[in-house]
Amino acid sequence: MSKSRWPVILLVLLLLCLLAVLCLTCLAAGWLLVRSGGVLQPTGTETPAGSSGTLRLFGSDPQTLDPALVEDSVSAEYVVEIFSGLVSLDGKLEVVPDLAERWEIGPDGKTYTFFLRQNARFHNGRAVTASDFKYSLERACDPRIGSTVASVYLGDIVGAKEVLAGQANTISGVQVVDDHTLRIQIDAPKAYFLAKLTYSTAFVVDQDNVAQANWTEKPNGTGPFKLAERSPQKIVLQRNGQYYRDVPALDQVVFTLSGGSPMSMYENGELDMVTVGAADIERVQDPDNPLHVELSVVPQLDVQYLGFDVTQPPFDDVKVRQAFSLAIDRQKITEVVWKGMGQPAQGIVPPGMPDYQRDKSLLTYDPQRAKALISASRYGSADRLPPIKLSVAGSGGQLSPTIGAIVAMYKETLGLEISVEQSGDALADKPQFFFMGWIADYPDPEDFLDLLFHSSSALNHTRYSNPEVDRLLEEARVELDAAGRLQTYRQAEELIVADAPWVPIAHSVDYVLTKPYVKGATHAAAIFPWLSNVSVEQ
Repeated sequence: MSKSRWPVILLVLLLLCLLAVLCLTCLAAGWLLVRSGGVLQPTGTETPAGSSGTLRLFGSDPQTLDPALVEDSVSAEYVVEIFSGLVSLDGKLEVVPDLAERWEIGPDGKTYTFFLRQNARFHNGRAVTASDFKYSLERACDPRIGSTVASVYLGDIVGAKEVLAGQANTISGVQVVDDHTLRIQIDAPKAYFLAKLTYSTAFVVDQDNVAQANWTEKPNGTGPFKLAERSPQKIVLQRNGQYYRDVPALDQVVFTLSGGSPMSMYENGELDMVTVGAADIERVQDPDNPLHVELSVVPQLDVQYLGFDVTQPPFDDVKVRQAFSLAIDRQKITEVVWKGMGQPAQGIVPPGMPDYQRDKSLLTYDPQRAKALISASRYGSADRLPPIKLSVAGSGGQLSPTIGAIVAMYKETLGLEISVEQSGDALADKPQFFFMGWIADYPDPEDFLDLLFHSSSALNHTRYSNPEVDRLLEEARVELDAAGRLQTYRQAEELIVADAPWVPIAHSVDYVLTKPYVKGATHAAAIFPWLSNVSVEQ
């Protein structure tokens, strides 16, 4: 998902926040699990550290709490705690049972039968049934809802595309067998299908709740926590005492949405966890610093990148795109700007992807070749290129150090003056050139390559189209041999990088401080419902 990770301003903000000293609050989508610590300042009395089972974090305001509409990692962090689906990811990012206690896959590899837990309840106590899931899946695909991601995550289900197109009201491939049995048929055997069901478009919602005006202000979910309070200052999640799995140990989780420096708050005992920013990274890495023992280092399954609309000049010329990729010194960005808090991109798929290895880096820094490619393009020289505007998420006029470094590199290497435009959405108005990030929804290269580069994907914001890439991605979808499937993805990635619809920059690494009295916190490379495993012992 779009890594508005740390601010809802899309995952790119993760970087911006990270480098701006705040906290890394997608990737991506990611998603990424921006567990930045926060200060708790409830109205009335202040909650003492660790009292009443309260965990205090620093958060960002979500774009939405409607599971069908989630596109960014900030919204996802709350939604996975308030709602739930048939399956979920665990701390190892493996698919595990959730509202479905088990499932069976038919001999054809296309028929999935899910058996719901008998004790599954919505927050108001009503039992969860298979009919609730059928309603929820069909609602997510209803074009009137306006989900931009339902086709991506639910499009493998037979009949989903017809509902998405407004040609049907029901998904033919979703069948209610009985109250506790749901059968789903997909269009072909696909190794990643269960993983896709961990995305929130497949979460169950209460039809009566959804029918109410402003229903997300009081959502009747099924997750381990209930939404107790939401204001511009804070979001409070309260334990769901009748949760169908292990009931959370925490009474509540308080996310502060505004305030001072999260790092200062952490050091002052006002919050329990915090993501370390570039301004503090050197001292927390010092073994002699008392904070060092509280530090966890977590490489993320994400990527920060520059994207081109390949249909707009000058980026409809592949030589110009390739030149822009060769002109970026990724090593300098991660070492100097990020102070080592990231890994230079060698391709699109992040290095932590399970079993995914490439023989060599697909990306290089070569300023001389970059200049030569501009000369070889149809424009002939840099001064004949049309005006170039880089769209970034943000406001206030102050650019992040990352954006400043990128603009300076293009000036130094190619002699280009690139203007920068900030907005709440870097993709608004179909930009010519944009900076964003993506975080894994689940640990599979399909989540990066197919979702973002297949010509028919709703998340292909570059409008990139290569029939050979499409063929390889479609072949990988139905390849049942794991090694062969990964090899096909590697071939597709090489072609995509050569066509350069993106300039991959880097993969982030989280540095998280956690108070010693916080137990059970799992720092993962992507978003999953982790709060139910946490306790505060003080």
